[in-house]
Parts: sequence; structure tokens; C-alpha cells
Amino acid sequence: MIHQLKASYGAVFENDLLNEILQVGTFKEIPENYTLMDIGEYVKGMPLLVSGAIKVIREDHNGDELLLYYLEKGDTCSMTLNCCMGSTKSEIRAIAETDAKLIMVPVQKMEEWTVKYKSWRNFVFLSYQNRLNEMLNTIDSIAFFKMDMRLLAYLKEKSRINAGEIIQNTHQEIAYDLHTSRVVISRLLKKLEQIGKIELHRNYIKIIDL
Repeated sequence: MIHQLKASYGAVFENDLLNEILQVGTFKEIPENYTLMDIGEYVKGMPLLVSGAIKVIREDHNGDELLLYYLEKGDTCSMTLNCCMGSTKSEIRAIAETDAKLIMVPVQKMEEWTVKYKSWRNFVFLSYQNRLNEMLNTIDSIAFFKMDMRLLAYLKEKSRINAGEIIQNTHQEIAYDLHTSRVVISRLLKKLEQIGKIELHRNYIKIIDL
């Protein structure tokens, strides 16, 4: 575990902090599609992602979902930090996009490390900045981009996150992530197939040229 932690965070944290993380952190392996955190739950720890990817989702009052951003190796979730520090319930849902490995850091250590380690303080501030930028990009895409452009960007990001040309999501799942209807997604995917960007198969989508 020490080697994986150093590979992900060794360039960010000093050895003393890495050793403390190993002492108090809880290592977890979670499978694809596992719900790591749900809306309305109290957050008892902060995840440090060692491998894999996690998608963070917001839900409206009708139960419709919107994909906010992905967390990858070396990341943490700033919205989790807010909940931990304020002892408030989670307002997001975090689901494993791929099989993932992470270390859960106890909430009581966060404030202590913010004072004790400059690297931790910088990491937290940078995490806030990165997540804010990603959420602003999501807002911009909703406000300024047509659904076909949003779908293209979504497929590109999915392909990058999964490091492959196969996307194993149903049309309905994509519609949930983009906060639209399955009919709209199916129509746009068919259009992309007709111009040679993708191939549609029964249980997956193959990226050809995005």
C-alpha cells in the first residue's frame, strides 16, 4: 500500500504526512458501480483516490441526476471536505466509474493536518479550486452548449477515464448523467453513428473518431 500511496501522492505530501495517512487511514477496494457516498448521508471520512475513477453526481428534487465531475488518482472531493468540516449531510452521490482503490482519512485528522502540514493545506485548497473549475465547466456546458456538443464531450471524457474505445453505458444511463431524456440521447447517438463517429451495439458503444 505504501508504494501505491507514494505513487499517487508522494509528489504532493511529505514522508511524515504519508506515514500518518497510512497509520490512521482505512484502505478500501471498491468495485465498479459501487456507491461510495449517497445524498443525505453523514460523511465520516475523506477519500484519497489511489487508483480508478469515481463520478460525482448531483440530484434535483425530482430525482433527476446530473454528472458534475470525475475524481481520478491523486484526487479528493472538495464537497466531501465541506461535509466533513461542517458535520453536514452529503449533497452529492459518489459512484465508482471503474474498480477503484482509496484510503479513507478520518474527519478528525483534517483540521489537525491543515495546521500541521503545509502540503496538506495546499492540497485541500487546490482540490477546492479544481473541483470549482470542473463545476463551472459543467454549468457552462448546460448554459451555452447544445446537447449534441455536451454528448460529444461526455463520450470523449468517458473514453479517457476508461482508457479505451468501448463505453458500456445504456442510453438511459447517459441520459441520466446529462440530465436529459433517453429519446434525445438515442437520436443523437444514431446521428453520430451515421457520420462515422461511433458504432452502436446492443450492450455498448464503440468510439471510432471523436
